[in-house]
Amino acid sequence: MRDTGEFDVSSELLDWYDRHARKMPWRVSPVDRAAGVRPDPYRVWLSEVMLQQTTVAAVRDYFMRFTTRWPTVQALAAAPDDQVMGEWAGLGYYARARNLLKCARAVAEDHDGIFPDTYDTLLALPGIGPYTAAAISAIAFDRPETVLDGNVERVMARLYNIHDPLPGSKPALKNKAATLTPDVRPGDYAQAVMDLGATICTPKSPTCGICPLRDPCLSRKAGTQADLPRKTPKKPKPTRYGHVYIAQRNDAALLLERRPDKGLLGGMLGWPGSDWSDAPAETPPFPADWQALPGEVRHTFTHFHLILRIWTAPLPEDLAPNDLIIMDKHTFRPKVLPTVMRKALDLWLGQ
Repeated sequence: MRDTGEFDVSSELLDWYDRHARKMPWRVSPVDRAAGVRPDPYRVWLSEVMLQQTTVAAVRDYFMRFTTRWPTVQALAAAPDDQVMGEWAGLGYYARARNLLKCARAVAEDHDGIFPDTYDTLLALPGIGPYTAAAISAIAFDRPETVLDGNVERVMARLYNIHDPLPGSKPALKNKAATLTPDVRPGDYAQAVMDLGATICTPKSPTCGICPLRDPCLSRKAGTQADLPRKTPKKPKPTRYGHVYIAQRNDAALLLERRPDKGLLGGMLGWPGSDWSDAPAETPPFPADWQALPGEVRHTFTHFHLILRIWTAPLPEDLAPNDLIIMDKHTFRPKVLPTVMRKALDLWLGQ
């Protein structure tokens, strides 16, 4: 079944999308698609990975820099890790960047640089989960996969007036979305539902009067659209604490560490520091008269808030740092640091 009553949802939504599709640098417009232009799977994949947990506005510039510097998946696969992580800095969720490289290299090495075109084969690639596999399969290869992101969940919850809270209602919402996914133009349809949620069926104050699905929308009829989708209340985020140590030599070289590959900010450069916990011990990287800077760094991750105290000392000329890195002023670039470490740098520079 692909309609609600006598109303053909997918056809109406595609008609609306043909007129109102958002313009994005990774998207092929409905007009170009009708003329035979096919989306580049590399650009679709890259955009979907970047858009996870991030807004379209935040992603545009990153996407343009990535595709200018690495225009193909083979070029990205051959890029040094530090360069890619440096370009990614600021987008957050750095495990995505590590998986981005793993996936690019798997496509280059195991698939001759050609993205597989089915859900199951895409799902087998590093870092690609059910949502991303469905999105690439539908958008890049026009396969009738059901794409379920936050926008689609909201549209389905309101269209069918589903009051069971997320995340428990995800299977029911996906089933509803699947009944509407057409065999014709499924890629455009997937983008149409996402556009509808992003521009009209918005989280707050949905503009139901101009919605192409206002007639069959059950929550509009019931007057409950502003209450949906319901969500299970989240537990308050805990606060953790830590120390970081910034040391500079007379020639302006800085002392850095590379974080372990596994874990938060894995593989990224940062300042030497303590663990992040309720009561972290002070763990300076070498003996010195370390001075605490006034103020603190505050940063929020997905599961906790972090407060860092910043310590500084001169970096000895003869220090052999073992597992640490001494980076000269000509090599160091702030953008190689993740956001929380750049905040520490900014506080230090401000002193």
